[in-house]
Amino acid sequence: MWERLAGVEQRYEEIAQRMAAPEVMADHTLLADLAREQSELEEVVTCYRQYRAAQIELEEARSLLEDEDPELRELAEAEISRLTAQLERLEQELHRLLLPKDPRDERNVIMEIRAGTGGEEAALFAADLYRMYTRYADRQGWETDLLSSHPTGIGGFKEVIFELRGRGAFSRLKFESGVHRVQRVPVTEASGRIHTSTATVAVLPEVEEVEVFIDPKDIEIEVYGSSGPGGQHMQKNATAVRIIHKPSGMVVACESERSQTQNKMRAMSVLRARLYEQERRRQEEEVAEARRSQVGTGERSEKIRTYNFPQNRVTDHRIGLTLYRLPDVLDGDLDPFIDELITRDQAERLQGGPLD
Repeated sequence: MWERLAGVEQRYEEIAQRMAAPEVMADHTLLADLAREQSELEEVVTCYRQYRAAQIELEEARSLLEDEDPELRELAEAEISRLTAQLERLEQELHRLLLPKDPRDERNVIMEIRAGTGGEEAALFAADLYRMYTRYADRQGWETDLLSSHPTGIGGFKEVIFELRGRGAFSRLKFESGVHRVQRVPVTEASGRIHTSTATVAVLPEVEEVEVFIDPKDIEIEVYGSSGPGGQHMQKNATAVRIIHKPSGMVVACESERSQTQNKMRAMSVLRARLYEQERRRQEEEVAEARRSQVGTGERSEKIRTYNFPQNRVTDHRIGLTLYRLPDVLDGDLDPFIDELITRDQAERLQGGPLD
């Protein structure tokens, strides 16, 4: 690990020297690429330098144990204790920083929310989740685009598909896939009984065209008039697009854009993301049983989180974390859950000893 850290620091210094060169400063594309790489290495290098500085301080403190002054020796012992604890913490942090990164982490996200069991109440809950994730995106400074939706008459969604664009979107949201459960008295319930309903969430990393080849012969494209607000805004042209991928049976529709070409591009983006995820899961199953942990695999069969309205409670079942501030969570305050899920995932991977 220490040789690897020395190599990272050397690369960091090389980048700094290259960025100062006049020919590099004149090439804005190269300069941006180098700045991005430097930014990715900076946290590791800073931590590594703090570790080495603490090592030097520890050696100096140990040398004072030979001193004849008892007060000085006592101060040295206290300093040794502090620095030893600091070095242990920094070493753990270095192990974490050197964990292999998921190459999909920096990608934009396509998120799909579908009403599950519970009829209209499940559709209303799907709308609540859609608002929760768009509010979270606002907090992160990400952009949100609605790609496709099937609304119900009372404000819910049978299905809603949308894109979140921003740095690290997939890294923050990848553990949100699964079954979300709500427990509350539905607005349609006259007797005041608490019902349990569900909605499924799928989080897909956006995929470049070169990563997934789709043979034009394997798709069937249909165009139709998109549903609009009516009146003078009614779409007179067939701009909505439905793509059927014949080998897999997948169907993707998009009507969010005014242009048929733009809707086709959006629908193809969703189709590529779904096919990429399907192939990734197939390969994982062929190579080995997928890693099972408290973080889970994100499969839709898992109940990952419960939103209980009577108790003002949100519980994530994978990590055993419960918060009693449901309105804040539904308003996009998801970081306590997301941070703990990421920490637990890193801890599980560290136990596997990837840095030996």
